[in-house]
Amino acid sequence: MFDTSDEYYMMEALQEAQKGFDADEIPVGAVVVCQDRIIARAYNNTEQLRDVTAHAEMLAFTSAMATIGGKYLQNCTLYVTLEPCVMCAGAASWTQIGRIVYGASDEKKGFSKIDYPILHPKTKVTKGVLATECESILKEFFSLKRKY
Repeated sequence: MFDTSDEYYMMEALQEAQKGFDADEIPVGAVVVCQDRIIARAYNNTEQLRDVTAHAEMLAFTSAMATIGGKYLQNCTLYVTLEPCVMCAGAASWTQIGRIVYGASDEKKGFSKIDYPILHPKTKVTKGVLATECESILKEFFSLKRKY
């Protein structure tokens, strides 16, 4: 069983994923929470920005650091609907984020697939929060894409 606040914030990340879906982006959403307050929101924006690094996590990190006025997010939690890729996990390590909570696992490109501890040693990870809902939006997006 997960903490109800984890579910609440993951629902907020799912709202961001829906924005991505509506913008014809791969629907991954993220929020960064600090002291029980959302300080950053983002969704994948790789198509619109034509930038392969414009993942929800990367955009959320940039926004969160601008909000707090520093480059470290030790007292923050990243909620993201899909397990971060290696690039995003590496960025998370550099931010020294305190915690990562994700919904759906990424069987192909998720950071947990590599045999190397990529996250900061103090970062805690919680996986599977609202996984069914997080998987569902991705499956719907890709099933619509495959029809054409």
